[in-house]
Amino acid sequence: MSKEALVHKAAEATGLTKKDLEMAWKALQKAIVEELHSGEEVTIAGVGKLKPTVRAARTGRNPQTGQEIAIPEKQTVQLKVSSTYVG
Repeated sequence: MSKEALVHKAAEATGLTKKDLEMAWKALQKAIVEELHSGEEVTIAGVGKLKPTVRAARTGRNPQTGQEIAIPEKQTVQLKVSSTYVG
């Protein structure tokens, strides 16, 4: 589901305008990103937990040439889905 479709569904369910929901979405997104950048976990009740992690450096292969390449470590986010998720 795209962000636009999500905002549309939320607007229908709440009666709020899409503009108000867009502002709320941007504020929520900014708060989540700031917490993750500071190394903190973000728990969204009923959805899951976002946790900043570091993917270790490793050796990979170029699929076209077969040559080994060094892949540097990378910061990423891990999502652990809530046990109360109904899907």
